Amino acid sequence: MSKIMKILAIGNSFSSDATRYLYKIAEAGGSIVKVVNLYIGGCSLATHYKNMNNDAKAYALEFNGQDTGFLVSIRESLQSDDWDYITLQQASHFSPYYDTYMPYLKALSDYVRFHAPKAKQAFHRTWAYENGSYRLCTELGYESHTAMFNDIKTASKRAISEAGLNMVIPSGELIERMVLTGITPVYRDTFHLSFGVGRYAVAALWYKLFLGKCISGNPFNKFDEEISGEVLDAVKCLVDGFEL
Repeated sequence: MSKIMKILAIGNSFSSDATRYLYKIAEAGGSIVKVVNLYIGGCSLATHYKNMNNDAKAYALEFNGQDTGFLVSIRESLQSDDWDYITLQQASHFSPYYDTYMPYLKALSDYVRFHAPKAKQAFHRTWAYENGSYRLCTELGYESHTAMFNDIKTASKRAISEAGLNMVIPSGELIERMVLTGITPVYRDTFHLSFGVGRYAVAALWYKLFLGKCISGNPFNKFDEEISGEVLDAVKCLVDGFEL
């Protein structure tokens, strides 16, 4: 029997977006995975840190892209299985600002390492908001998607280095490339990914990174929102050509 790859995301709605299709893509590609996402909407590293210290059962447990209705803590999730990969991330509205990462990312990484010492840790670098949106321009004061993403990359790169993480999931870079090449619709509400192509593209990237497989020959096509054949082909080509 093939080994089951086990992935735990400690995140928020952006990790929900990233993991919605991951199990189904892997299954269609002949791989067995277990994908668990710990979800609190808009959850920041500071809140993860607080929940860690309080051992709070504050997270909705999402299993293979589906909500289970269970609430869990970070500790019991870490101890529940022998994880291959564990991902950490910052809340999107804090992601451009370095001072929101520390000391929380380092403390979380140390905690993960203590409870799951065999797991590889990856930082999920997320995406910027849609060009022209209220959240981008008014709330955060950016003139463009690219300007916000450049700050996300700079801040997270410094924090990742200081926390000692050596693996990055470049979801933000992929979304930046999709925006620049005109693949749409990337967003559903100017900041979360669209239910079809947005979520599919990032899940395909995780599939490539964690399982080492190309997406071009993968037959999965059961999306929550329709994706045209032309757009689907463009995303597959983009992901397969994406340098990790």
